[in-house]
Amino acid sequence: MSFFDEADEPRTAPRTTSRSRRPSGGGRRPPTDQQAIQIRRAIAAVAIIVVVILIILGIHSCQVSARNSALKDYFNSMNSLIQRSNQTGAQLFQQLSGGGSASNATGLQTQINATRIAADGELSDAHKLSVPSEVDTGHGYLLLALQMRDDGIKQIAANIQQALGTTASKDAVNNIATGAARFYASDVVYKDYVVPQVLAALKNASVTPPTPPNSGQFLPNLGWLTPNFVAGQLHVALPQPANAKCVSGQLVGHALNSVSVGGTTLQTGSTNTVSASPPPTFTFNLTNGGQTTISNVQLTVKVEGTNVSGKGTITQTTPGQTTTGTVTLTSAPPTGQTLTVSATVVPVHCETNTSNNTLTFPVTFQ
Repeated sequence: MSFFDEADEPRTAPRTTSRSRRPSGGGRRPPTDQQAIQIRRAIAAVAIIVVVILIILGIHSCQVSARNSALKDYFNSMNSLIQRSNQTGAQLFQQLSGGGSASNATGLQTQINATRIAADGELSDAHKLSVPSEVDTGHGYLLLALQMRDDGIKQIAANIQQALGTTASKDAVNNIATGAARFYASDVVYKDYVVPQVLAALKNASVTPPTPPNSGQFLPNLGWLTPNFVAGQLHVALPQPANAKCVSGQLVGHALNSVSVGGTTLQTGSTNTVSASPPPTFTFNLTNGGQTTISNVQLTVKVEGTNVSGKGTITQTTPGQTTTGTVTLTSAPPTGQTLTVSATVVPVHCETNTSNNTLTFPVTFQ
């Protein structure tokens, strides 16, 4: 009986422990909220760093672009200033070569003073330029070159009247040559110091010059560095030394062979017809018949009975040499009448035979 009694007793159901299953897909656990926050922070930090780098690169790129633009602007301004300065130089030497005479000394000085004002303006504009640090040295040399040119013109203006006096002042002519030496020095400074330094700065910045640098040639002829050449260009004769001695038996001087106008040789024994306008140019043919080289040979033409005349200069003649020189009248002569024209090679110191220095011609200007 006990056997059946035990069999009727209810059995307690065994407990089954449920195991949690790992999610499929590699077996990773989903991130917690703290891990997600850290990930988002890391991504944000990387994004910020990228933005900062891009900003820095952008700023640097802008700085490089601004620097390159500043260098190009400076180069263009430098080129423009030198071009203006060269034009000022051309104007100055045109004035010196074309307007020299004692009667025009005051007018010529007025012209040169106006040219000096132009040079002052160019120097002033150079001081106002915006100068990138890369070309500081070159800009300093540019200011020096323009200052030399300005000073040279001032020196010439201060001496031109004395140089063109009835008796030319040797000191004044020497001072004009010294002023021209400043121009030569300015050309050297510009070509050998300004241009190389500025071009090197552009090359270091990988900037190609927009145009070739200006040549910067202010002095047209090295002859202007010598007083004899200056006197010749001004059509004046330097005074001979007071103690200059003539050598006995030594021939000195010139013979005027012929004179022509427009390719037609003037005749002494018959009337010549010459156009009065524009003022005619007379071409002298002469020979150094002496035994010495002569500098600054002076030529003159005078229309008798009028105030019309002209002067010219031959820089140098050598013994036995036949050469030519020209004289242009300062104004148109009267027309409709026959006038006597005298052409003369001005006698030089120690010249004893002057009978062959002058030729006269009857000329009708029309």
